[in-house]
Amino acid sequence: MDLMYLLELGVNGALSGLMYSLVAMGIVLIYKSSSVPNLAQGALTMVGAYVVLAYSNGAGLPVWAAIPLAMLTMMGLGLGIERVALRRLAGRPVVMILMMTLGLDIFLRAVTLVIGGGTARPLKIGISDEPLFLGPLLLNRAYVAGAAVALVLFGVFVLFFRTRRGVVLRAIADDYMASWSVGISVERGVALSWALSSLVATAAGVLWGSIQGVDQSLSLLLLKGITVAVLGGMDSLGGAILAGIGLGAFEAVTSGILDPMLGGGTRELVVALVLILTIMIRPHGLFGRHDIERL
Repeated sequence: MDLMYLLELGVNGALSGLMYSLVAMGIVLIYKSSSVPNLAQGALTMVGAYVVLAYSNGAGLPVWAAIPLAMLTMMGLGLGIERVALRRLAGRPVVMILMMTLGLDIFLRAVTLVIGGGTARPLKIGISDEPLFLGPLLLNRAYVAGAAVALVLFGVFVLFFRTRRGVVLRAIADDYMASWSVGISVERGVALSWALSSLVATAAGVLWGSIQGVDQSLSLLLLKGITVAVLGGMDSLGGAILAGIGLGAFEAVTSGILDPMLGGGTRELVVALVLILTIMIRPHGLFGRHDIERL
């Protein structure tokens, strides 16, 4: 197989992997404040794209105005989810909160299916379909734009977690009861993490919706996002970025080699295998924190 072709696959795969990292960052943001994997992140990504469509196609707003308005709307939704569904579960067993996020995922997918239907709808955000030439390589412009957005948001969140509010969120994740005992508002901290996660979900939904259209399939990005989050470490934003690059490149090159031989469909298989092997071999991920409990 042509080496240049594999290189092109790897570079484009790495760029798409950074877009997977957007979904993973939403998962990490909530995990860093509540130590709970958010199984509704894929559905939030899908809903964010539908909200942009509602503002741009339904309300007639230009897309440059619809996107920030949709981000604010989704932040409000994140705050509402924490207030209505999750606040009363604070301090309860983690499995109860995990099941709540799974139920939320099912609920959001059902609501958007009823309202938006099952037909994919295009979302144009002004990115050309023409490839971008980097020497002999042909790059997908949408992947380049998505990678740039992922890196910018990563930088913003790294700075955020160095602020006093960011340190408070980490303290909440470490110990709910200790945080309460020193006067930290655990509820407000978790609500903020859900708002930020919903904002990131909107960015991911817009970018992926512009590539593949807006429909129920956007919620399936949860598999890619949670694989990146687990591989990089559930509490590591930097790990999400590096794992996204690695997973995207590995997925693209592997499927490029295997698809012609097996008839296609190997992308999801590769991602599932990476997730399973990571959990079996290194459950805390490549860059996650390994807490040791002493009895």
